[in-house]
Amino acid sequence: MNFSMILYILGWILEFEAGFMLLPCIVAAVYGEEQGIVYFMVAVISAFIGFWIVRKKPKNKVFYTREGFVVVALSWLLLSFVGALPFIFTGEIPKIEDALFEIVSGFTTTGASILTDVEALSHTSLFWRSFTHWIGGMGVLVFILAILPMTGGYNMHLMRAESPGHQVGKLVPRVRESAMILYKIYFVLTLSQIIILLIAGMPLFDSLTLSFGTAGTGGFGIRNDGIASYTYAQQTIITIFMAVFGVNFGVYFLIVQKKFKQAVKAEEVRYYLCVLITATLIIAVNIKDMFSSFGEALHHSAFQVSSIMTTTGYSTVDFDLWPSEAKTILVLLMFIGACSGSTGGGMKVSRILILAKTIKKELLSLIHPRSIKKIQIEGRVIEHEVLRSVNVFFAAFMLIVAGSVFLISFDGCDFSTNFTAVAATINNIGPGLSKVGPMTNYSHFSAFSKLVLIFDMLIGRLEVFPMLLLITPATWKKG
Repeated sequence: MNFSMILYILGWILEFEAGFMLLPCIVAAVYGEEQGIVYFMVAVISAFIGFWIVRKKPKNKVFYTREGFVVVALSWLLLSFVGALPFIFTGEIPKIEDALFEIVSGFTTTGASILTDVEALSHTSLFWRSFTHWIGGMGVLVFILAILPMTGGYNMHLMRAESPGHQVGKLVPRVRESAMILYKIYFVLTLSQIIILLIAGMPLFDSLTLSFGTAGTGGFGIRNDGIASYTYAQQTIITIFMAVFGVNFGVYFLIVQKKFKQAVKAEEVRYYLCVLITATLIIAVNIKDMFSSFGEALHHSAFQVSSIMTTTGYSTVDFDLWPSEAKTILVLLMFIGACSGSTGGGMKVSRILILAKTIKKELLSLIHPRSIKKIQIEGRVIEHEVLRSVNVFFAAFMLIVAGSVFLISFDGCDFSTNFTAVAATINNIGPGLSKVGPMTNYSHFSAFSKLVLIFDMLIGRLEVFPMLLLITPATWKKG
C-alpha cells in the first residue's frame, strides 16, 4: 500500500475543498450574512493542512487498483467531514450526525435531508449544500485529474474507482484530457441550464442552486415545497435537463466530435430513453383523474419519472399520494437509475441490460444446450470479466439493501418507510415513500440509522466496492 501517495492526494482534497468553500463566502458577502466568516475560517484551516501535506511530493508514485479504491473512499469521507464543519460551527445544523447526513447527501448527490425547514438556512449554507451536488456529480477526483498535471500509473485507477458505471474508458489517450473533456461538457450544460432558467424568469440564486442540483442529479431544493411553487415552464426546463444529465457523457463527446452515427448507436441511451418515455406515459394515464387535465398529469408524470430515474429527487407534487401502480413504477426506476458515465445514480441501465441479456442467454442455453451464445452490446461482445463484475455488483448491492433495511427497522418505522429510505439513499435519490416521502424528511431516524443511511449513500455513489475495500482487513495487509 502506497501510503505516502494516498496522503498526498488527500492533501489535495483539502486544498480543493478550501477553494470550493470560497464560493459560499462570496454569497455571504453579497447577502451580508455572518455565516461566511465560519466558511472562510474552515477554508483557511483546510488549505493550511492541505498545503502542509502536499508541500513534499512522494518519491514512489506507483498506484494500483487497491490504492485507487482506498484513496477514493477516504477522499469522500474526508471531503464530507470537512464539508460538514460549517453547518456545525454556524449552529444551523448543530448535531454532528445531522450535519454529516446533510453534507454526505450533498456530495453523493442524494438529496435526502434532515431539515424540517429548509428556508430557515442562510443563503450561504443553502448555496453550499447545493454546490456540493455539483462537486460530487462528476467527482472531485475527476476534477483534480482535470486540473493538476499528475503523472504516473494511478490516474485511470482513480477515475474508474470514482466514476459511475460498470466500466470507464478514456475518451482520448490521456486520462487528464479525458477528465478535462468531461468537465467542459459538464460546465457547458450547467451554464446552459442557468441561462435558460434566467430567461424563463427564475431569480439568479434559485437558478444557480437548482442548476447545481440538476447537473449533479442531487435534488436539494431551497424552498420547503421543493419545486412546486415554480412555474410550469421552469419545471419543464428542469425536467429536460434532468433527463439530459442522465445520459452517458461519452455520447455527448461523440456529438461534439460530430460522430453522430456512433452516438445514435448507443444502446444504453436508447433503452434509457425508452424506459423514461414508457414510464411517463403509463404513470400519466394512471394519475390522470388526480389532475384537471391529461396534459397536467403528463407534466407531473414526466417531471417525477425524470427526477427519480436520473436519481435527482426533485418533486413538484407529493407522489406518495399517487396510486400504488404509479408508486411501484417509481420504486423500480429508483433501482434502474440513469446511464453509466452520467451524473446519475442507481444500478445503471447498462447493468440492468447486461443482467437481462444474461438471463436470456441462460434460458436459450437450457433450450439449446449445445449452442454457443455471446452477450453483445452495440455489436461488441461483453467479456466474461465484465459479466462477473456486474453479477458480483448486483449480489453485493442487494445484500447491502437487505442488511440496511434490517438495521434501521429497529427505529419502529413501517416497512414502506424503511425499504424506500434505503432504496432512496443507496441509489442516491433522496425522497422515498411514507415517512420519507417528498414532503417529509429523514429527521425522525435515530443517530444509528442515520449512520447506516450515510454509509448507504457513500456505497451507492462509489459503486459499492471502494467502501467495502476500505473496511476489508485484507486491504491493509502487505502483498
